[in-house]
Amino acid sequence: MAPEVPPRSSGVPGLPAAESARTDPNRQVRGDERRELTEFVSVEYEKGQSIRDIASTIGRSYGFVHRLLAESGTELRTRGGARKGPRK
Repeated sequence: MAPEVPPRSSGVPGLPAAESARTDPNRQVRGDERRELTEFVSVEYEKGQSIRDIASTIGRSYGFVHRLLAESGTELRTRGGARKGPRK
């Protein structure tokens, strides 16, 4: 018999909704919980975090985070980083 393992921390301080979302990535997120998660995701993205980093932090998929950002009306950054030197 294996010992009980406590659930992993969400890594998202002050956001209990993300904790419950992280415990079961297949569970639908609705209502107030979805609004809180959308706000968190939007703020983190605006701070410069990538969609993949945010998805990893909350334990959800890239597509889920992308969908939340689109629903919130957040303007998504273009792909890729800064170019080296002038464009030819």
